[in-house]
Amino acid sequence: MDAADLKHYLADAPPTIVRLEIEKHFEPLSDQQKRYAHFISRAAWAGTRIVLRCVSPESESIFDLILALHKSSGGDWKALQAKAGISDEELDQFLQYAAQFLGNNGNYKSFGDAKFVPRCSESAFTALAATSPEADGFYKATKGAIFSSQPSSVMHLGYPENGHMTTYYPNSPDILQSEIEAVSAWMGAKGLLPENTRVTKTKDGVFEILIASANTTVPSEGGDIGKETTYSITDGPLAGKTIKLVYGDYSKEMALITENIKKAAENGDNETQKNMYNAYAKSFETGSLLDFKDSQRFWIRDKGPMVESNIGFIETYRDPAGIRGEWEGFASIVNLERTKAFGDLVNAAPSLIPLLPWGKDFEKDKFLAPDFTSLEVLTFAGSGIPAGINIPNYDDIRQTEGFKNVSLGNVLSAKAPNEKIPFIAEKDLELFRKYRDDAFEVQVGLHELTGHGCGKLLQETSPGVFNFDKENPPISPLTGKPVTSWYKPGQTWGSVFGSLAGAYEECRAELVAMYLGCDFPTLKIFGFGDGSEDMDGEAGDVLYASYLSMARAGLASLEMWDPKSRKWGQPHSQARFSIFQCFLQAGEGFCTLEHSGDDVAGAVINLDRSKILTVGRKAVGDYLQKLHVYKATADVEAGGAFFLGMTEVDADYWGRKIRDEVLRVKQPRKVFVQANTFLDEQTGKVSIRHYEPTLEGIIQSFAERQV
Repeated sequence: MDAADLKHYLADAPPTIVRLEIEKHFEPLSDQQKRYAHFISRAAWAGTRIVLRCVSPESESIFDLILALHKSSGGDWKALQAKAGISDEELDQFLQYAAQFLGNNGNYKSFGDAKFVPRCSESAFTALAATSPEADGFYKATKGAIFSSQPSSVMHLGYPENGHMTTYYPNSPDILQSEIEAVSAWMGAKGLLPENTRVTKTKDGVFEILIASANTTVPSEGGDIGKETTYSITDGPLAGKTIKLVYGDYSKEMALITENIKKAAENGDNETQKNMYNAYAKSFETGSLLDFKDSQRFWIRDKGPMVESNIGFIETYRDPAGIRGEWEGFASIVNLERTKAFGDLVNAAPSLIPLLPWGKDFEKDKFLAPDFTSLEVLTFAGSGIPAGINIPNYDDIRQTEGFKNVSLGNVLSAKAPNEKIPFIAEKDLELFRKYRDDAFEVQVGLHELTGHGCGKLLQETSPGVFNFDKENPPISPLTGKPVTSWYKPGQTWGSVFGSLAGAYEECRAELVAMYLGCDFPTLKIFGFGDGSEDMDGEAGDVLYASYLSMARAGLASLEMWDPKSRKWGQPHSQARFSIFQCFLQAGEGFCTLEHSGDDVAGAVINLDRSKILTVGRKAVGDYLQKLHVYKATADVEAGGAFFLGMTEVDADYWGRKIRDEVLRVKQPRKVFVQANTFLDEQTGKVSIRHYEPTLEGIIQSFAERQV
């Protein structure tokens, strides 16, 4: 990779570091609730090395290198600098890299899946590592991968056969995408869920499915598909091959997680919480995802807790196949005041969902009202922190038992000082700065609750049994004719749409939020306006800021598109770019990107506020209707082609000119410094410790977690 290309992969200088404020929300908890939160936090952070091992082979050694240098220096980085004989600039560049590495839990960005490399020289790293024998050992274990950018494909996560990086398929450089898909299909037919697995292909051509569990042998009562662990395949694309189930992936970490999970169960406020954490413990001990699904059922039933949490192999964005989960866990405290607005939104949801552009045949028979809470994050362990969450991701549970929504308040409100806002016209800057946080909270609320929470999958739930009238099938609003496709027994949304599912569903949920955000009674729920349609009032300001924010996010998403592979590196970015294209294609001057001829420097978005409720909403509704119906009917052929068409990047204009400008003005993503909790074994009391929002502060916070 040449220097011009490599500059886009350099670590942020400096990364934007902000602190998640939590103390005032943590202190009012009872001692028992504090212990509950503490043990959940310990369990969540105990999975840090699992995340690292799923990013790259070198990530865990880099992590240990950083902590070893902190240990050897006692946190006195200036003294370490003097010992290493490096300059102030080189020390700063090392610390910038270390902070960004810890904030992403690996050397690939959690948002975008692109590798980042230090700005300092290899000699500076070598000199720092040489100050400690322990650190030097970890540095040598990276085998030069910290700085390596060859081949260029290794700078992005993806399938091994394309030269991309992934450790969801460890030590298997010759495993093919078709083989991964065939193993996944075999697992689906067997009923073996994939979220807590990795797959490796041995030199003998045996496919080993590695199952995360504290136990290294099949459970005494049998695993999720019985006690057998070796299967000889006689037909299909894997005919003549062998598949083995191997228990005990991450066994040391899973044992520590289970130990803390059991202590959390002991400190639950009620039987539901205790049952939930006992189900977690059983799952993490044995590797059973059927037990994990039980934990999620208890989680849904745990209504209105003061300490909210979830933990496990949850989101599947980083697996190139889109089905294997990344470890994450969070513990948070409910903000009762902000939660009230979300409660009102839940109550309004049954009247909002019928406003969406499809009939009742494409919607659940009954909206299952979830808990929807505003949370202040104490701990979020994983590769990154979202602004909102809608889980569980299991459609069979969501369709019949429900789900939960959470908005992460102190993540939403965390501010970066002196942040620049490219692509927003000067005339809109004051309004945008004033209302973008409010607009984002509305967007997150509608996205998580009504976006991910709406919609019915037309299914043949078991042979000959349908969740719709097979003799008189629903009429598609796209064709005016009866639907001809649906999900067959054993098929799920994820298994049918595969790696496309993440970006597709995020786009659908974002569009739902943009569509329902035009409903002024909904804006009133969040405290804006009196419910009457008034584009010139404060509610109109929030709506305008929301559409501007989505357009800007879509434009900035080009950072996540790789011109060499012509692939998107982040599902949310792919989704938002397509929505920006939807705005541009709406016509009638609704949305344009303005710049001076071929000179795209200083390009700004021009969006006609007066046409949001007409041209804009219609364009959003038409796009949303197509995505929703294709999803509901399992029409991956039409849906996939349509969505990929909307996310196609013109190589010359968008992929070169505009993307270069996006990269030129991009702002560093936030890196969050999180607090730690400490238990006094004598008194049973838990204390909390905050850290400074500095490069040194984030390193210290990780060092004191001892993960």
